[in-house]
Amino acid sequence: MVAESAQGRVESHLTDLQVAHESLDCDPDLADTANFCAHYGVALADSCNAILVKAKRGGERYALCLVLADCKLSNRAIRRVLGTSKASFATADETRALTGMVIGGVSPFGLPSELPIFVDARVFEREVIVVGGGSRALKVRIAPSELHAIPGLARVEGLAEPLLGSD
Repeated sequence: MVAESAQGRVESHLTDLQVAHESLDCDPDLADTANFCAHYGVALADSCNAILVKAKRGGERYALCLVLADCKLSNRAIRRVLGTSKASFATADETRALTGMVIGGVSPFGLPSELPIFVDARVFEREVIVVGGGSRALKVRIAPSELHAIPGLARVEGLAEPLLGSD
């Protein structure tokens, strides 16, 4: 039996959760956020980065953080939500191994159920957001409120900070 692709898992998860969404085909060479937004006319403030982070002390643990593309993760907030004194971004190889997804296509949908998902509160202030679709060839446009369909998802105030010049 062939394992379901990450993109297929995302699409199945969206269907299972009955999430209203629009699938957006994407040129894989333009999947990185800045390139995607510039080419497809999406504001950085309406696009999200899904970033896998890991605790480096007190036992290795991972979590997915979802932040607006015009923001950066707060290291202090990451350490707080992971309950550790040291945290970092997971590598591309770790991200692929844990999620089955590659950078530029990582989604909060279709993830292993044991992986915590933390979403910066600013995400919920937008009318519509674009998130990864499980591969570099797909993005998903949804209302941020649809994220609440994901079991165990946690909204975190201050998880990210605006990039200089974006506020």
